[in-house]
Formats: sequence, C-alpha cells, structure tokens
Amino acid sequence: MKTHKLYINGSYTESSTKETIDVINPATEEVISSIYNGTEEDVEKAVQAASDAQKSWGSVPTNERGRIVREIGQKMTEHRDDFIRLLIEEQGKSDEMASGEVDLALDYFQYMSEWSRRIEGEIVPSDRPNENIFIHRRPIGVVAGIVPWNFPVFILARKVATALMAGCTIVLKPSQQTPNTAAFFTELVHNMDILPKGVYNFITGKGSTIGNALASHKKVEMVTMTGSVPAGVKVMEAAAQNITKVNLELGGKAPAIVTKHADLDTAVKNITKSRIINAGQACTNAERVYVHEDVAEEFTNKITEEMKQVTFGDPLQDKSLDMGPLVSEDRLKEVDEMVQGAVKAGASVLTGGKRADTEKGFFYEPTVISNATQDMEIIQEEIFGPVLPIVTFTEIEEVIDKANDSDYGLSSSIFTENYNEAMQLTNGLRFGETFVNRENFEAVQGYHAGFRKSGIGGTDGKHGLGDFLSTQVVYMQYKQTNE
Repeated sequence: MKTHKLYINGSYTESSTKETIDVINPATEEVISSIYNGTEEDVEKAVQAASDAQKSWGSVPTNERGRIVREIGQKMTEHRDDFIRLLIEEQGKSDEMASGEVDLALDYFQYMSEWSRRIEGEIVPSDRPNENIFIHRRPIGVVAGIVPWNFPVFILARKVATALMAGCTIVLKPSQQTPNTAAFFTELVHNMDILPKGVYNFITGKGSTIGNALASHKKVEMVTMTGSVPAGVKVMEAAAQNITKVNLELGGKAPAIVTKHADLDTAVKNITKSRIINAGQACTNAERVYVHEDVAEEFTNKITEEMKQVTFGDPLQDKSLDMGPLVSEDRLKEVDEMVQGAVKAGASVLTGGKRADTEKGFFYEPTVISNATQDMEIIQEEIFGPVLPIVTFTEIEEVIDKANDSDYGLSSSIFTENYNEAMQLTNGLRFGETFVNRENFEAVQGYHAGFRKSGIGGTDGKHGLGDFLSTQVVYMQYKQTNE
C-alpha cells in the first residue's frame, strides 16, 4: 500500500511526522492508500517555497503561463482513464459521473489557458491635467487551495489552473478522504518538469491542522476553499488574523420549483438526475422540491417511480450503475438520522429511507419524502445524500418566499413552460445560480458563487480568474514639453 509523499519546492519529501491516515474505498471499505498527517512545519516549508517562487512566476508572460496550463491539461488527457479509475476508487462515483468530472477538469485547463492574452487592465481619465491613470491587474500572490472530497479532480482544476494562469503560486491540500487523484496529478506535474520549483506544492493532512495553518499564514495572500459551512467559518476566522482574502464555495440547499405549467416529465427526469449526482453529495444538488398543489400528486407519483429505478453498487464492478456509495460511514449515518428525524416530525417515506442492504460499502437507498413542511430540518439543513423531500405550494410569491427561506444561497432550479412564471421566479430567487428546465450543474465559463452562507467569490469563468488578481492603480503625472 502506497503512502503519498508531500511535494514541496519541486521535490518529494516526507512529512515532519510519521503519522499517517488511511484512505478508504467507500464501495468496498478497503484501505487503498495512506497519506501523511501533515504538520504546521510542513505548511511552513510549502508556503515559504511558494513565496520564494512568486516574484519570478508572476513575471512570466501570460502567453507562456497559458502554454504551461494547456500542456498540463494535455498531459492529464493522456492519463484520462487513470484519473477516472482513481476517482471511482477513492470517492465512489459512478463511471458516468467520474468520466464527466474528469472531462470537465480537462476542459477547464484548456478553457483557462485561453485567458493567456485576455487579462486586461484599464485606463481611466484623471481629474488633473497632464496625468494618466492606469489600473493594472496583478497576481494576488501565494494561494492556498483546499479541495473537498466530493469533486476532487474538477475542483483541483478550478483552483490550480486558475492560480497558475493568474500568475499565482499555490499550495494545494486535498481532502484526507480523496487524495489519490491529487497525488497522481502531482506526479504528472513533477515528471513534466514544466513548472519552476515552488510554483506548485502539495501537502496532506487534516483540515483542522493544515487548513488552519494555511489560512492563518502571513505569506498566504488568498485562501480558496470548497467545503462545508463550518469549515468555511474556521478558514475565515484564521484568515482574519492577517486580513487574508478568502474565496469560499460552501454548502447549498437548492430548491427545485415545479409549477402547474411545468412539463412534469422534464421536471422528473432532471430533478432525479440533480438529486442522485454523486449520490446526492454535491452542493448544487436539488435538495428540496416545491411543487404546485394542482400537479403535486402526479409529480410525486412519477418521481417516486423514477427514484425506484435508480441503480447503485460498486462502480468499479459495473459501469452502467446510476449511483455509487456515500463517501463514509459517518456521512451515511448523518443522512439516515435526517430521514428518521423527518419521519418523526410527520413526513412520509414513499421509497427508500434506509441504508441499502449490501454486504459492504456505504450505500443509502434513493429516497423520496412527502408531507414535508418548511420548518423541518430536512428542508432547512443540507442533506448531502440521495434523499428528496417534497413540499407543496399554491402561489408564486409563496414559493419564492419559501425557496429564499434558507441559510444557503448557492443553486436553485425552476420547471415551467410559462414565460411569465419563469421571469417572475428568476427575478425573485436569491441564489447565485438558477437553472431553468435542466439539471443543476454549472459551466466552466460561468461563475459558481453563492449568496448568504454558501460562500464568497468563485473560481470559474472570467470572474473566477479575477478573484485571483489584485488591483494596482498608477497615477502617472507628466510634464508638458515642446521639444
């Protein structure tokens, strides 16, 4: 069994501790690798290496940085199948989902490389004579990239490709549950010998130690983290010590609104897809459904039957499966506790509602819950599992209020064939993303950012790239000359 080493200043190194953490295949419960439980000393070395490399890397012309980002993406493409296999093994995604995530990551490296000649400043008029005002966009500096377990390849791409294109150096920390794909990426970058030493660094360990040390380090200029709200709070608290910029994509509680004018088959198909993506472990998943009472019975019957048809199991054994396991035993228990809590509060389980009867693995049955009410925990708190609670409504303004009644504000979706309803709903919803008559998943050229506790900023599209850049305004006085 392999123990992944740290990668600091262009070289592999062991941690300052010998303590390791096992990595578990959630479908088989087998130990597949281990990582070092890194220390603050490891963080210090990695950040110092990134800081030492920052000045020279930030001075590399953008077209050269773009070439490097593109070539890294091309090298990943050569090893596409390896990434897919590792992702399925460490995270439990279905083959379709794992393939889609890897392809999206490859696409992202290509997309971000295309910004090589598009990072622009501004010239604005001055209030004074004989003066020009230039607004430059500079690399923000050393970036700490903290990657979650639910999309470890795609979110790695969003943090690494964007940082490199912006001229930033980066210290990357993967989740302790899914480090194998990041370790493999590190191996490819090392073997390519394409980046100057210290530009890319890789360290492992627990978020409570590594994440806090990175966020509180005075030489880190930005922390970009994707994860839970409690983890985001900890990052903000640590970053506040040095007034370090934070870029956070946190939890979601996406409402899906189905009006009486919806195409119910379209709604059922896309909401089911949005619910079982990654076994429900995605911040954009449809987490709660609001369906108009006139079509509630028909919709509920249709989606219950659809969820009953969802297949699950070990994705490495069967590529046709719709869904894999949850990532851990703890996650499975938390999902089940929320379902049982909803039942005790008066909701009804129409299908599923329990741990799947499998010999091994952290599988939970695809579940539909009716008779849910707005005040229930299962409507207010993130489920992060293949569980779909349904609430009914009568008026458009009522459902807008219910949808916005959440601590989260990342994604939302609407299903209607009525143009007026679509416009009223999209203008009323307070979410960073709204998907109309389709599944909940963002595009690389969009901007995946949320309201309220769902985060601050994003890492995709031109606005995401802008988050990795700082602004320098130069007031250029000149003398009038006749020569």
